[in-house]
Amino acid sequence: MHVVVCTVVHHPADARIYYRQIRALVQAGHRVTYIAPLGENAGPVPDQDLPYPERAVAPVTTVAIPRAAGRRRLGALRAAKAALAAHAPSADLLLVHDPELLLVLPPRRVRPPTVWDVHEDTAAALTTKAWLPALLRPLAAGGVVFAERLAERRLHLILAEHGYNARFRGTHPVVPNTTYVPRAAAPPSGPRRVVYVGHISPDRGSAEMAELARLLAPHGIAVELVGPADAAARAHIEAAGDLLRWHGFVPNEQALRLAEGALAGLSLLHDEANFRPSMPTKVVEYMARAVPVITTPLPLAVDLVRGAGCGFVVPFGDAAAAAGAVLKLDADPDLRVTMGLRGHDAALRSLGWPADAAAFVAQLQSWARA
Repeated sequence: MHVVVCTVVHHPADARIYYRQIRALVQAGHRVTYIAPLGENAGPVPDQDLPYPERAVAPVTTVAIPRAAGRRRLGALRAAKAALAAHAPSADLLLVHDPELLLVLPPRRVRPPTVWDVHEDTAAALTTKAWLPALLRPLAAGGVVFAERLAERRLHLILAEHGYNARFRGTHPVVPNTTYVPRAAAPPSGPRRVVYVGHISPDRGSAEMAELARLLAPHGIAVELVGPADAAARAHIEAAGDLLRWHGFVPNEQALRLAEGALAGLSLLHDEANFRPSMPTKVVEYMARAVPVITTPLPLAVDLVRGAGCGFVVPFGDAAAAAGAVLKLDADPDLRVTMGLRGHDAALRSLGWPADAAAFVAQLQSWARA
């Protein structure tokens, strides 16, 4: 099977797209053409980190397009439209990852079976986008809802969360954001520190993490952020100065290796409509790496962390409560180890990607055959 995968918004080494889905397709012996923003602002796809098995038909073929960011989207969408027109008609299946791409799909008569991977509640997410004027956000959200209903009639959908099915008339397959879980739990190691892995923005707690760095510095505990940051978050990071270490974007597998051995993994997301029905992927990834979790009380994160007994739940916007949780773990090494092992055990039992990868590939194969 030849699958064309396209994103115009996400980083080309996005964990869900590249490390999970494309890897699963390649390991199942399928060919992939990957249309993605491979320019200087996004960084290259780290091919050395994608293990192509001997049975793979061929490595991933990449096609570079500009990235759609902020209000600069028309040029990127024109490039995506041209790339899709060139590569999709000869494929067995087309997999797109952004709602923007619904506007530039090839005509139905020439495109293969097409799948939209719904990563988030896009209409709700628009309420947090600083680049979109506030007066236009309700109009844009309404347009997204209309596009979702139209896409449901014309495309196949896969969803990142079970809760997203409530937005659609039908029920669609869910491909959750599970992760690769090492068989052995990584022990605590190295300097005393807490980590955050993922996109960094104010709604994901950038101000609280900067404040946390100030609160923990007198105790000799560092705060490390791993991931790209938007402009507002960069201002928080710069204001914290040397108290906060920001690694910038790091490919997912290296980022998770940086998290290993930390006192805790942070998920201080705000109470936003886009986050409420979702499981923060970082919570699953911390558990997989035997790192205790400190999370705000988003429903799915609370269920998972409290159910596994693998961390602390702190109030929204409360850096002091997060600091208190970190200090408890620092003062009690046995508690830190116990919580880490509980999280790793829960992840090993029910949050491993390989089982979901098999279902994902089987679903795409079924649609391609049909």
